[in-house]
Amino acid sequence: MRNGGQRTMRIYKRLWLQARPYWLHIAGIFLLDLLATPLALLKPFPLKIAVDNVVGSSALPKVLNALLPVSIKSSRMRLLLMAATLEVLIIFVVQMHYLLSYWFRTQIGEKLTLDFRTRIFHHLQRLSLSFHDKKGTADSIYRIQDDAPCIQWTMIYGFLPFISDLTMLVTMFYVTVRIDWQLALVALAVSPFLFWYARIYDKRVGGRYHTVKEMESSGLQVVQETLSALRVVKAFGREDAEQDRFLRRSANGLRARVRLAFAEGAFGLIVNVTIAAGTGLVLYVGIRDVEAGRVTLGNLLVVLAYLTQLYGPLETISQQAASMQSYVASAHRVFELLDQISEVPETSHPRPLKRASGKIEFCNVGFGYGDGHEVLRDVSFTVSAGTRVGIFGRTGAGKTTLISLMARFYDPTSGRILLDGTDLRDYRLAELRAQFGMVFQESVLFSTSIAENIAYARPHATEQEILAAAKAANAHDFITSLPEGYKTQVGERGAMLSGGERQRIALARAFLKGAPILVLDEPTSAVDVKTEAEIIEAMERLMRGRTCFLISHRAAALDHCDLLLRVNHGPPAGVTPEAATIATRKFAYETRLQP
Repeated sequence: MRNGGQRTMRIYKRLWLQARPYWLHIAGIFLLDLLATPLALLKPFPLKIAVDNVVGSSALPKVLNALLPVSIKSSRMRLLLMAATLEVLIIFVVQMHYLLSYWFRTQIGEKLTLDFRTRIFHHLQRLSLSFHDKKGTADSIYRIQDDAPCIQWTMIYGFLPFISDLTMLVTMFYVTVRIDWQLALVALAVSPFLFWYARIYDKRVGGRYHTVKEMESSGLQVVQETLSALRVVKAFGREDAEQDRFLRRSANGLRARVRLAFAEGAFGLIVNVTIAAGTGLVLYVGIRDVEAGRVTLGNLLVVLAYLTQLYGPLETISQQAASMQSYVASAHRVFELLDQISEVPETSHPRPLKRASGKIEFCNVGFGYGDGHEVLRDVSFTVSAGTRVGIFGRTGAGKTTLISLMARFYDPTSGRILLDGTDLRDYRLAELRAQFGMVFQESVLFSTSIAENIAYARPHATEQEILAAAKAANAHDFITSLPEGYKTQVGERGAMLSGGERQRIALARAFLKGAPILVLDEPTSAVDVKTEAEIIEAMERLMRGRTCFLISHRAAALDHCDLLLRVNHGPPAGVTPEAATIATRKFAYETRLQP
């Protein structure tokens, strides 16, 4: 438990550091919360006046006796009217305080959550592709959307209420002692039991929250996978099977949540029964004191009202100790993600890179995806600036991996890659990737307009530059034929457009970027003959004056290239077919001059 407590304290410390820009705002919320204590002290007084000074014949409190005019003090009806008016005014001020506090908490809490989500999203984008390959996207989405609000609930609805409730607890106890110290001690006698219950709950239930969140994330993964591949699901009639898979995973989380809810309910039951026992004990002792004449009925009612204010913080503090475990589990998951180090790190002393000439060198490069599966081994070749390079080979041989290494989506496990004579790892990542214009086999568009998708490479491009890029990519004619032209929304991942249309928009994006190195990964693999001819014509214009890498599994598609790189793979001699999946990759290349 000691290690668990230390880990929890470290998480609280990191949450406080994350909330540093809002410390003054949090302090303002705390000061606002402190106003609740004097307001709570005022609430029972109208009732006391009505009971002791209107119904009974006790003397007015010294403060009221000095402030009230004789005309009110001398009339029971006027005194009753004053008490009723005071009750309304106090409730109005209390509710205004609650409204202001609620508005301020919500505003600062949502800003805290947004900043935390932004930091997580920023970090996720900068983690290497190998991390996302292994973890997938669903768990990352869950941590951004469901785990990140832990900072709001911990700082705004956890820590601050704990301090303000503790302050109210001490104040109410002091005031109650001043009225009747024996009743105050009787009332406080149950408090050790409440804290003991909270400690037992923490030991037995605290660790389950992390498991529940993992289960819920697993259910979200099924949703994300199914909706992103909905065409495949429908094509194979697997809707019911995917629904069953979602139910199985989600049911595990449901059962765990129900068990936690029962534990939380049982804890609340024990706490409230203990508080009721304390209230009953105070009521018994108090009535005996009223009968004995040691305390007035009005004072007893005030004590009972303060007892509600006394037990409220006690109940809140004990229950917060339990509910905070859920927020701690979420914070642990978030910081676990933020502690991930990118496998493609930035150099601390980057070399400047404005515009590369485009010379690429692979020097004894080897690469594997981290599971012991070697993809490339001892790869060496040189590509001069301005060369058109064709890369071909069977599916899965490592063609796309070569390109991914050039753009530093991954780093080689051995050897090095040079751009213009300098190791890629010596350049700043943003400046390095600015040298590459890429058109992938699956052209991914964003759910914005066509113009915004083309301008993704250069967000501040002018309308004329966007049109020129579209014309160069043979995309202008089909775009202008659409009802909304360049303002047409393409849908999620470009679903409202055909494959050929998406590919030409991707080419236009590459034209607009104007990078010195161009990568075309199977750009005509899924289009018809007419569209392929238009794409090839656009590619010819795009490749002029650039170092180009054109990937295809068909050697015939690379006739216009200056250099061919052939990627082969297969099991070495003596390897059984069963072991072929872990066979060493072998790279070979040959030059071929353009006729």
